[in-house]
Amino acid sequence: MPHTKLMPTLPKLIIQDTFFISTGILSAAFGLESFLLPNKFIDGGVTGISLLITETTILPLYSLIILVNLPFLLLGFKVIGKNFAIKTTIAILGLSLTLALIEFPEITKDKLLVSVFGGFFLGAGIGLSIRGGGVLDGTEVLALYLSKRLGTKIGDVMIAINLIIFLAAAYMLSIESALYSMLTYLAASKTLDFVVDGIEEYTGVTIISEASERIRMMITNKLGRGLTIYNARGGYQKNGMHNNYEVIYTVITRLEINKLNNEILKIDPDAFVVMNSINDTRGGMIKKRAI
Repeated sequence: MPHTKLMPTLPKLIIQDTFFISTGILSAAFGLESFLLPNKFIDGGVTGISLLITETTILPLYSLIILVNLPFLLLGFKVIGKNFAIKTTIAILGLSLTLALIEFPEITKDKLLVSVFGGFFLGAGIGLSIRGGGVLDGTEVLALYLSKRLGTKIGDVMIAINLIIFLAAAYMLSIESALYSMLTYLAASKTLDFVVDGIEEYTGVTIISEASERIRMMITNKLGRGLTIYNARGGYQKNGMHNNYEVIYTVITRLEINKLNNEILKIDPDAFVVMNSINDTRGGMIKKRAI
């Protein structure tokens, strides 16, 4: 029965999500207390807003993390769903408790190191929590909601939100702090992308060649990749005729691109090849990531 088949995987998923969220909380708290807070640096998003309020008032960060995220939690429940909202609530409460109960030592006062490594640990923490099914920063929920309502890209909304935050930092703290905070945000966002997408960024490859069968054998035998073949008709012919041909589609990692190109060149130098980036894949002959 389908129900009994799913049961053994449930504990594993719970343990995996718990590990990701817990590790994310510790990493984010370490980045905040050991780097950003002692040096009055901020980040983008809800975390940046909380840090900015902390630096300009007497309110503690652990309480602001909850208060500022609360509207986004309610929005996440409405826009994304109950499971996401529950995991995000647990992650944010966990981060707040960690900041309140655990005291991390200050690592350095070097501003460049603070901005880079503070952003690194904070971005890693947010990325790990996303891998666990929740978030530590509710700004992305707002960006998703506004992008649907306004018909804009999520990235454009995030840029607009963070621009306002950094302008406020420049006014309330200093221009220097705002500039270093922008560097912190860049380090955090790049680390987040790395944690969520992994080192092996996948590439989708479409190949059109008269030697499609030889290319198929090469991809299967030499690269060990699965592929899909579908029939197509050429749309460009001066005499009005349409050529019928086979199209090969496969997914490889960026580390295999050079090898694939070289092998195709040996078989058919005139092959038409189109590549596009893919953030993640599931199933098929793509190997699973370790995390």
